[in-house]
Amino acid sequence: MIQIFPIAGIPEVEEGADVASLILEAVASSDLELQTGDVLVVTHKVVSKAEGRFIEASDEQSYRKAVESEARAILRRRGDLVITQTHHGFICANAGVDRSNVPGERAVLLPVDPDRSAHMIRMKIQQGVGIDIPVVISDTFGRPWRRGQTDVAIGISGLEAISDHRGQPDAEGRTMEATEVAIVDEIAAAADLAMGKAARVPAAIIRGVDWRHGSARATDLVRPPQEDMFR
Repeated sequence: MIQIFPIAGIPEVEEGADVASLILEAVASSDLELQTGDVLVVTHKVVSKAEGRFIEASDEQSYRKAVESEARAILRRRGDLVITQTHHGFICANAGVDRSNVPGERAVLLPVDPDRSAHMIRMKIQQGVGIDIPVVISDTFGRPWRRGQTDVAIGISGLEAISDHRGQPDAEGRTMEATEVAIVDEIAAAADLAMGKAARVPAAIIRGVDWRHGSARATDLVRPPQEDMFR
């Protein structure tokens, strides 16, 4: 059985805040507890806020300037929508520059190194509870060829990014040749079901998922250019 527990009670995060400590305090003040085998999912927005990743975006011009500065490349334009490749290598709208759920006339940028951010949170959580809990930092991305958005992993620490089934038999005994499951993206999307978009719940515990320890990076999920059929 897979369970998802939203971590409520985390206050508005300001620059310099210790995200791991805020999460541990919220867990301690609730009926929740972190257990061996859990995965902690944290939205990138609270991480970015704590790291001071703000930009003034009082008008459309300043917002667009921020998007272009955060983009390694502009891949497509359609009206106000810009599909970009970020400096991390992610393909997403507007280089991840986000004005939703941000006080004032500012926008939030992606963390400079989301994997490192995830690792720092993981280490502090381990110091606090004595358990090594993998951490996934999530963000909301659109998807080519499908409407709607879903959360994906942009930073990970302590677990493998992909569950590789190639070479294994399927239920009918046939050898699977191309099945690679983006397990950290599935974890991020599952957590969003409990956190929501406007509920101010920026973290969740996932319990019961079959994951493997590892030292992967979220950028391992980015398809290399030689495999990209759509650019």
